[in-house]
Amino acid sequence: MRCPVCGAGETRVIETRSSEDGTVNRRRRVCPECEARFTTFERIEEKEYLWVVKKDGTRQAFDRQKLLRGMQHACEKLNIDLNVLEEAVSEIERKVRATGQGEIASSQLGDMVAEKLHRIHKVAYVRFASVYKEFTDVENFAEEILHLLEEKEHKRND
Repeated sequence: MRCPVCGAGETRVIETRSSEDGTVNRRRRVCPECEARFTTFERIEEKEYLWVVKKDGTRQAFDRQKLLRGMQHACEKLNIDLNVLEEAVSEIERKVRATGQGEIASSQLGDMVAEKLHRIHKVAYVRFASVYKEFTDVENFAEEILHLLEEKEHKRND
């Protein structure tokens, strides 16, 4: 594996961890040249194509990196471990592929991401929801936050 910092051709694995379901290996690496440390992820390459059907009816190939970038953007500056997001994306992809269908509506995918972010961090969820649900004014934010507060109060009373 090439070093992303100095470009050295060889790096050394210093730690390996598998995901809970064993489909992803996370490897911590170190470069012997510049001593930079970085993380790589190893996963099975899926041969079967999966398509996302957009609102306008167009189809796009499923892109797990695009999904991860969207979740990272929602979690920006919230100190959420990348492994948590990687695991969430892997679980979403597994669920979608397990249906056996070759396509999924972008709205279904968005609902799955929103659900995951809701569990991971409420602020990330509101950030994602503001784009996904196309909030147009402050009232939309207020309604969503009020819903979260009611949910929190309901859990507290249970």
